[in-house]
Amino acid sequence: MSKLIIFSAPSGSGKSTIINYLLAQPQLKLAFSISATSRAPRGAEQDGVEYFFLTPDEFRRRIEAGEFLEYEEVYKDRFYGTLKSQVEKQLQEGQNVIFDVDVVGGCNIKQFYGDRALSVFIQPPSIEELRKRLEGRGTDAPEVIESRLAKASYELTFAPKFDRVVINDDLETAKAEALQVITEFLNEE
Repeated sequence: MSKLIIFSAPSGSGKSTIINYLLAQPQLKLAFSISATSRAPRGAEQDGVEYFFLTPDEFRRRIEAGEFLEYEEVYKDRFYGTLKSQVEKQLQEGQNVIFDVDVVGGCNIKQFYGDRALSVFIQPPSIEELRKRLEGRGTDAPEVIESRLAKASYELTFAPKFDRVVINDDLETAKAEALQVITEFLNEE
């Protein structure tokens, strides 16, 4: 039976790097969960590949119909969410579905699927280290970094609600630990 693996973490924790590493391990048979969004496609993005692109009205209609496992309105009319039907389709195809979602979405998916899902929280060693990483990226204005750090402090309070916490102090160690945790989970009967 296919399983679900949920990853959540504050911005700058190395979550995307760890997920991409796991997706490259063929023995895990992982497939990324394709989310829905109400934003327009960027560059060469294709509907049903990177995202399912919906209008804000269509997104709202589907929320009202209970079609999402989790969703978030990031800005006015800018929604992101996970469609139940898409996850079910991927599970039926024998894929182990991996999610990259915010902490609330992660808790919602875990609650919906119970023991069939493993929730993993990637934790930075400290808020100070997170600050260094975000500043080191050189992509965000100081006020954006402050807002991300404030959000990270809030998100860290969710760590105990997750099945496993992987502290990303050293990236190679964190990747190895995540691989071990997921391999054990997928091998459980």
